[in-house]
Amino acid sequence: MHPIALAVFCLFFLLVTLAGFWAARWRRPESGIASLEEWGLAGRSFGTWITWFLIGGDLYTAYTVIAVPAALYGAGAIGFFAIPYAVIAYPYMMLVLPRLWRVCHRHGYVTFADFVSGRYGNRWLTIAIALTGVLALMPYIALQLVGMKVVIAAMGLHGEWPLAAAFIILAAYTYSSGLRAPAVIAVVKDLMLYIMVLAAVIFIPVKLGGYHHVFELANQALATHTPAASIFLKPGQFLGYSTLAIGSALALMLYPHTATAVLSASSANVVRRNAAMLPAYSFLLGLIALLGYLALAAGIKTSDTSSSVPLLFMQSFPEWFAGFCLAAVAIGALVPAAIMSIAASNLFTRNLYGALSSRKMLPHQESAMAKAVSLVVKFGALIFVLYLPTPYAIEMQLLGGIWMCQLVPSIVIGVFTRWLHPWALLAGWAAGMASGTAMAAELHLKSSVYPLHLPAWLGGTWAMYAAIPALLLNLALSAILTIVFRSVSWNSGVDSTDASAYVG
Repeated sequence: MHPIALAVFCLFFLLVTLAGFWAARWRRPESGIASLEEWGLAGRSFGTWITWFLIGGDLYTAYTVIAVPAALYGAGAIGFFAIPYAVIAYPYMMLVLPRLWRVCHRHGYVTFADFVSGRYGNRWLTIAIALTGVLALMPYIALQLVGMKVVIAAMGLHGEWPLAAAFIILAAYTYSSGLRAPAVIAVVKDLMLYIMVLAAVIFIPVKLGGYHHVFELANQALATHTPAASIFLKPGQFLGYSTLAIGSALALMLYPHTATAVLSASSANVVRRNAAMLPAYSFLLGLIALLGYLALAAGIKTSDTSSSVPLLFMQSFPEWFAGFCLAAVAIGALVPAAIMSIAASNLFTRNLYGALSSRKMLPHQESAMAKAVSLVVKFGALIFVLYLPTPYAIEMQLLGGIWMCQLVPSIVIGVFTRWLHPWALLAGWAAGMASGTAMAAELHLKSSVYPLHLPAWLGGTWAMYAAIPALLLNLALSAILTIVFRSVSWNSGVDSTDASAYVG
């Protein structure tokens, strides 16, 4: 037990809890009318800076702070793929998301599945998109709990009750404050995270004899791993590394929690400004990744790579500052977990229950259902973490990225052209989901880099991120079936979106 670290941790946790409940009164509309748009998107009222903190807090999660360094700690240079994928993601964000924001704002859409429904007029395609989002979010929420569980254990607290208490508090203020709660807490979380990382990458290397010595010791330690790893990429890893970066960037901007944060912005220009400003987090992510090498150089020994960063903080800092750092990581779990649960409840309310039910709900009924579903989602994730082995959540998250890539034809291409036929898109989605899942299953969900065996004249075996060949199959089938369906004049649905919303 580390009582000083625990006291500091509890103090900051209490502060953000109070902030979360206070957020219910922040920017509350004068009308007082409850609606899904107010609870789930905060009335689309956030300006540039709040959106910057919200998206940053949304994308750079507690699991990011734990998992990226853990990847470097366990596997070496391949873990750095998270850095180029963050670089790729923001030009893509600049190109796609402002246009999506305009269409969604014009028509009152709360989710990207709403956009697909309006664009293609196909109920089953809408359900497929929404279901994919919910399935991908559940293990992602669970992983935030994994990050918090590791942090709590590093301070000497074990058992189920600390984690359960933390998420009961999270559930309570998310229920009352909606998206406003994580928006307020994200500001605190990001400031704490910058202080933590800058202190770690300056103070710890000085203590260890400088970065040259850190990299040397890290490389020596990685060479003893099974299989042996290195701080340098091996030639056989180049394609896997690059496709991981590209595929992860495509998936990142399609996750429902990204959509929720983006659609809460007050204008398309706010989204553009954030695409220009968010690379500051990529710089931070590069520094976070180095914590894995610092843990190796500091002699941290653990079979659970996720514990490497918390143990590094406890070993390297005074106990009070270690408590501050661990609080930053734990608060980093609260923000994305809240946004993800809101995103999942929005999808269920609007695009699963809403699409399957013939009854049109009133705004306050939608809001009430979304609040209830957000509670179910969070407690479902809590049960997942408490009663199933941690590797299950990690393995399911590998599938989540593969699944989200299969939404590119419907959403990313759909925001530029409606040429693809909705039934062809549905068939392509099914093929991409099935093939991507099969590749991951063949690897026993231990990795998402699949050795794709092709004829010798096509280069033989190519080890790449499973989402990429699955997406290529998805695109090819969607295009071929579109030509077939349009040639026989099969009903292509009705586009109910306003054409002028795509221009600007």
